[in-house]
Amino acid sequence: MPRIKPLPDELDPSARQLVARLRELKAHAELTTRQLAAGTGYSARSWERYLGGTSLPPRAALEALARITGADPVRLLAMHEIAAGSWDTRRAESAVQPRPGEHEPEEQRQSEGEKEGRREQEREQGEPPEASVPDPRPTTTPTSLTATPATERAPRRLPHIALTAGVLALTVAFIAALLLVLRLDENVASAGVATPAGTAATTPPHSYLCRITRTDGRWSAGINNGRDTEIGYGDTGADVAEAQCLLRRAGISPGGIDGMFGPLTLRAVKTFQDRAGLVVDGMLGPRSWKALRG
Repeated sequence: MPRIKPLPDELDPSARQLVARLRELKAHAELTTRQLAAGTGYSARSWERYLGGTSLPPRAALEALARITGADPVRLLAMHEIAAGSWDTRRAESAVQPRPGEHEPEEQRQSEGEKEGRREQEREQGEPPEASVPDPRPTTTPTSLTATPATERAPRRLPHIALTAGVLALTVAFIAALLLVLRLDENVASAGVATPAGTAATTPPHSYLCRITRTDGRWSAGINNGRDTEIGYGDTGADVAEAQCLLRRAGISPGGIDGMFGPLTLRAVKTFQDRAGLVVDGMLGPRSWKALRG
């Protein structure tokens, strides 16, 4: 197993909670990033960014992940809404942060002007008028230098205004997401059970019917015309549905008969191979098909 990378320190708590849930689903289903790519349609590099907290996954990716892991998509989408608000606000705040040292010259000139003014006052108070030495520098310089920062101080307020606007936008987004979660919880509670609703929304449109028969000493489900095509994790179609029917006939549940070689079907194949004394590799090859049909 690859070592789990720590999440970035600047990641918002709501986004951190979403990423932690995605890692938990991946680990529970024993999936690799390549298997996630095969089951969801998003590349392995994309899933590395999603699981590393450097990129926010789209809603379609979360729905696909919930479908192949059997998770509740309603909860994942609610967590995504909260994390999306904080994600956008964090980008806005980082874009309006003032660069360090941006106003350094003005403050330095202001301090120098104040020092010049104090030195001028000390000379006027400590020395008699007739003994004073004329200053070759213009007497208007300290006044202009001390007056300049007052006019240049106004642009410095702009980052603070933008930061305040970003905080307000974050607050509004968080309240809206919280209301959405509460509303979803109310709908789920009124419906009685949340899982069937989420399952109905993500159930694949195609379904298969098992017609178990035995011809010439071989079992068949009547789906793939008796083919013994080699299949493995991530495959779909009639061959997978045929194997699922035969696994169920053997007393091992592969989940639904949906023609998708997912985590439940993989677990059922390994259990059957172990029971039949075959190599436990999770692949249905000629020997595994022979044992299933025997």
